[in-house]
Amino acid sequence: MEGNDGDAANVGAPFAKRRNDFSRAFQYYLDRSTPHPMQRWLGTLAIAAIYVLRVYYAQGFYIVSYGLGIYILNLLIGFLSPKVDPELEVLDGASLPTKGSDEFKPFIRRLPEFKFWYAITKAFCVAFVMTFFSIFDVPVFWPILLFYWIVLFVLTMKRQIMHMMKYRYVPFSLGKQRYGKKKSDASSSGLAD
Repeated sequence: MEGNDGDAANVGAPFAKRRNDFSRAFQYYLDRSTPHPMQRWLGTLAIAAIYVLRVYYAQGFYIVSYGLGIYILNLLIGFLSPKVDPELEVLDGASLPTKGSDEFKPFIRRLPEFKFWYAITKAFCVAFVMTFFSIFDVPVFWPILLFYWIVLFVLTMKRQIMHMMKYRYVPFSLGKQRYGKKKSDASSSGLAD
């Protein structure tokens, strides 16, 4: 009887090894893509374009697209939101700096850029695979879904922008701040004369 259990374990071992090898290779390439955000987002844009073409030519799967849009909107809110909500922080007594003399606190996202990208890419891939199964092609009047999604997007973004304005945070940075030439060079040359 123990021999039968050993045979079952031996049969499953190659599958587990292949899955482990694939997982390691996938993680290796995922880690290598981390410092290249422009290339990652261009790849995701290509996947999104393929998905849009698939939905356009299939003339269906609008529910899948609507669900994908809601999911991406949810991810976008997480990407634009701070890790620690200022509304809850005010109740604790701590708050964002409002004057130049206050302590500087960098903006930390609730959903980091890499995880945001990865989740969107996975969502487009899953939605693309779903378009090959007719069970997900529910007949709906797509203009109503599109209108409802646009209204939901506008109301959600309005609320998020109002939150940003109220607590004075900007979720984007344009990199390191650059300064112009020092004017002390001109004044120091005048002192040498």
